[in-house]
Amino acid sequence: MKLSIVIPVYNEETTIAEILRRVLGVSLPGLEREVVVVDDCSTDGTRELLADLPALVGELAAGAEIRVLLQSRNQGKGAALRRGFVEATGDLVLIQDADLEYDPADYPQLLAPLLDGRADVVYGSRFAGGQPHRVLYFWHYLGNKFLTLCSNALSNLNLTDMECCYKVFRRDVLQRIALRENRFGIEPELTAKVARLGCRIFEVGISYSGRTYAEGKKIGWKDGVRALWCILRYNLGR
Repeated sequence: MKLSIVIPVYNEETTIAEILRRVLGVSLPGLEREVVVVDDCSTDGTRELLADLPALVGELAAGAEIRVLLQSRNQGKGAALRRGFVEATGDLVLIQDADLEYDPADYPQLLAPLLDGRADVVYGSRFAGGQPHRVLYFWHYLGNKFLTLCSNALSNLNLTDMECCYKVFRRDVLQRIALRENRFGIEPELTAKVARLGCRIFEVGISYSGRTYAEGKKIGWKDGVRALWCILRYNLGR
């Protein structure tokens, strides 16, 4: 079985090398692995680093299947993910952010329900289980819980963290849905559409090391408003 790890990247010059080392370094016995990096027209030097993978990740690059896709203009995380999903060739597809907030050491737990045949989709959760997480913004936490509640009410799911980056899909599930969102609205869009398919969805507690805005966090209140609109659109619309 093969795992595709899709990494959307935008202006992550300071973290891209470390996240790729962590992704390539995690042990996944019995799984082939490909890494699909989609650079969303970075302007800070990230593209130049990605042009020389051996220098970027050292000996881990030897024998690794890494593809770097370059967007011609900045479109957003959703657009980068949509391209990565199309390019992915694995049986399973995992979303990994490039900012070091999420730890690839959690891959075995995320993949377990898929590998043993219980799940079609697995979500990570920063609020389930006993994994460590950095304590940060109260209003972000409250906004996340509100959006998750709205999403659950309309999709009839009982997720604890709809906005979590870590989502893993059987590739045939992704091939059955048409995605439209270009930015962070892709999270509620994905949730609404896999719920509508009747997929078997599992949730797994993960660790989390969130960034501050000074450290490069990108999501803002406008993305929260868009997420609420997407929850309504993709759960109630046809």
